[in-house]
Amino acid sequence: MKHYLIIGNGVAGTTAAEYIRKHDAKGEITILSEESFPFYYRIRLNEYISGEIDKESLIAKNDEWYTERKIRLITDVRITEADPEKRLIKSSNNEQFSYDLLLIATGSKAFVPPIPGTEKPGVFTLRSVDDAKQIIQFCKNRSKVLLLGGGLLGLETGNALRKQGKEVTVIEFFPRLLPRQLDDKGAAKLKNIMEEMGFSFRLGAITKEITGAKTVESVVLESNEVIPTETVILSAGVRPNLELAKCLGLSCGKGITVDSQLRTSRPDIFAAGDVAEFEHVIYGIWPAAMEQGKAAGTNMANAEMEYHGSLMANKLKVVGIDLASAGEINVENKFEEKINETDTGYRKIVIDNNHVIGCIMLGDTSGFSAITRAITEKTDVSELKL
Repeated sequence: MKHYLIIGNGVAGTTAAEYIRKHDAKGEITILSEESFPFYYRIRLNEYISGEIDKESLIAKNDEWYTERKIRLITDVRITEADPEKRLIKSSNNEQFSYDLLLIATGSKAFVPPIPGTEKPGVFTLRSVDDAKQIIQFCKNRSKVLLLGGGLLGLETGNALRKQGKEVTVIEFFPRLLPRQLDDKGAAKLKNIMEEMGFSFRLGAITKEITGAKTVESVVLESNEVIPTETVILSAGVRPNLELAKCLGLSCGKGITVDSQLRTSRPDIFAAGDVAEFEHVIYGIWPAAMEQGKAAGTNMANAEMEYHGSLMANKLKVVGIDLASAGEINVENKFEEKINETDTGYRKIVIDNNHVIGCIMLGDTSGFSAITRAITEKTDVSELKL
């Protein structure tokens, strides 16, 4: 009987456990997590901050789910040592966990940019339930919030705090919001909508320093503009958690290098999700983490499944506005485009040789599934309409 050990209980690790069990009814499956929570919807942390849902509503898989599948979940475990030759993992309280096959699904951590003052009380990142609780507590009697970064999670966090009556300013290094999902026109449309909601923006701006005596008092830009604030949320992107990979001596680029079976440089160790790098790509999106978890779990249980990469596609809500983006968004105007713009929405399809290679949909995301299918299947779309 095999013993499968999974480090990390996000979407990649949990999906892998599910697929191991589908193909191996008897093997022992153990999931270790640093967090005190079972698998939860990280993307909904903003709703928890805004007070729209309680902590329990974040949970995606309850205790019964694990029990029914005979999956052992151990929370509040911090891994400090690993011995790949003995196939042993050791925790901070000296507990040891052995394995026949190991999956690293440790995800990513928030990137803290090298800006003076990031260590001050009142500066936060948001990656976990504990982070969200600290932000809620700190912001209770404070009204001014500043976001460093105009990415998705940052904007959602800002909107959650805006709903709590906070005054929110966004500072973004890029000249547009959501640079991975939107082009200039789409980002300008979103910015206008958000300004009407009460957001303030400084785009194409570089932060020089976070100031304050005891807690945060202001942010100083390279232009020497001083923006008063009481709270700073860092939303400057994420980096893979590679500490365990380094302990195990695994080959890494920006993430842990994996093959089409999600196997690492050691044949008994797999990796999936935000920590994994496949063909020089770290996807960092939920659908890819799920697909990789499925492939990793299937292969660990000897059922064989090839992973060929994922389409960079996201369908989500940004400050309550539907947004979908996939493939090549044509920021540099290299390809043919079909654009349909209205007062409340923006839709663009990117075409190369009568094949759709990407799209942006802001406001109205109907037909997104058909578009992503056309991208994947390389359908001739010369007659396709927006």
